[in-house]
Amino acid sequence: MNVESFNLDHRAVRAPYIRVADRKTLPHGDVVVKYDIRFCQPNQEHLEMPTVHALEHTMAENVRTHADYVLDFSPMGCQTGFYLMVSGDHDDAAIHELVAVTLEDVLAATEVPAANEVQCGWGANHDLAGAQEAARRMLRRRAEWTEVMA
Repeated sequence: MNVESFNLDHRAVRAPYIRVADRKTLPHGDVVVKYDIRFCQPNQEHLEMPTVHALEHTMAENVRTHADYVLDFSPMGCQTGFYLMVSGDHDDAAIHELVAVTLEDVLAATEVPAANEVQCGWGANHDLAGAQEAARRMLRRRAEWTEVMA
């Protein structure tokens, strides 16, 4: 199938993990890499939408303070994780560290960035406490992030 994640056997993975989901070299030689940052075990658990939304806003805002090569940070519709898109090739350890420091930012947050009617399409739909709990769980299992398959 055309969508890489549709070719992944979601029964065979073991969350949490971070993996390269796609890598493209564009016509002028630029490289774009998409990472699958999986918080929850597919088809067994998921993050509630207010938690997903708060993680999306908080991580999307803060990840850019740590790396100028970040293109996008966006949620998966299945509510089990997020995609991080970056320009250029980066060492897995560097990406893991980037995710870890950004999760620490979530833990330190006192509010969700742009969680209002002016800057967000559903400003009231955020759960910072839920986002912080998800960040804590993900960080506790950092040693497992490289083990994608069960």
